[in-house]
Amino acid sequence: QDKGTKMTEFWLISAPGEKTCQQTWEKLHAATTKHNNLSTNSKFNIPDLKVGTLDVLVGLSDELAKLDAFVESVVKKVAQYMADVLEDSKDKVQENLLANGGKDGFEKDVLQKWQAKHEFSFSSLDTVPFLFIFKGVNQIDNDLKARASAYNNLKGNLQNLERKNAGSLLTRSLADIVKKEDFVLDSEYLVTLLVIVPKVNYNDWVKQYETLAEMVVPRSSNVLFEDQDSYLCNVTLFRKAVDDFKHKAREYKFLVRDFQYNEEEMKADKEEMNRLSTDKKKQFGPLVRWLKVNFSEAFIAWIHVKALRVFVESVLRYGLPVNFQAMLLQPNKKTMKKLREVLYDLYKHLDSSAAAIIDATMDIPGLNLSQQEYYPYVYYKIDCNLLEFK
Repeated sequence: QDKGTKMTEFWLISAPGEKTCQQTWEKLHAATTKHNNLSTNSKFNIPDLKVGTLDVLVGLSDELAKLDAFVESVVKKVAQYMADVLEDSKDKVQENLLANGGKDGFEKDVLQKWQAKHEFSFSSLDTVPFLFIFKGVNQIDNDLKARASAYNNLKGNLQNLERKNAGSLLTRSLADIVKKEDFVLDSEYLVTLLVIVPKVNYNDWVKQYETLAEMVVPRSSNVLFEDQDSYLCNVTLFRKAVDDFKHKAREYKFLVRDFQYNEEEMKADKEEMNRLSTDKKKQFGPLVRWLKVNFSEAFIAWIHVKALRVFVESVLRYGLPVNFQAMLLQPNKKTMKKLREVLYDLYKHLDSSAAAIIDATMDIPGLNLSQQEYYPYVYYKIDCNLLEFK
């Protein structure tokens, strides 16, 4: 399959049964394949459901529109969060989620997910299935919030610690840089300071540091670490000369860092970092698995909602007894406009007002054109481009 021409978009349409529903299907298939494959088509069989009154159906149609929007938002949230969690491999997210790594791509996946569960667990159209779908998807939404919050917290804390261990010598943690032997510790009179010396001023430092204040221990300075711009040096002097030394050092652009060598604290920092890092690794696998499973559940629910919408809309448009064929089309990117024309020619007879609608820009009462494009056949789009990467 040429990936360039395959869309991650599907059109779920329905048309009334001609002499038989099979005939409706054959006619569509012939029309779209005659002009060098405008789309890949499959039958999308929806079981017959018991239908209530017309009023009930109109009400259900509105409810389903809301449910559709909600379920789609959850499907996309789960997919987007999967992308966040996988960090570096966003390009793999889409295929990971939708085609289960299969080579057949989205179309097979959409159909399989439908056929796997399309035996509705209910036989009549009322609000029961909606509640059932809503509850399941709402649960996924709530679980996602809780899991994402816990994982993001962990990730955030780890990033903060990592940030502390990076950055310039002026601000970064020095725990992983300095060693015990760099300091004179537990002395009543002497203290070791850490000084950040810009590389351009290093020669001055070597010449000057012993004389910046009284009572600096000669040859007590070493370079402990360097980054792009500066050296981190230690220097040992008498405690009472510290203020004087700091003041003088600043004039030469040598910056004394506030730092007390504390082994316990440094050890605790390191342990915290290891703990968070281990925790994150531990949670990663189960989280990705949860996202996969629940993406699949939400996606199946979404296809069910689309199917219910097609059923309700088809009955409202084509009347009773129930007699229509639903079909799933995957348009080819380059010929979508042509596909629309072919479908219009095929089905314009279904709707006396269709001709007027196609040309009219005015609003026709009862038609909410802003929310859903209107065609003489029943049409819903399933947009499987789930990731809106910024």
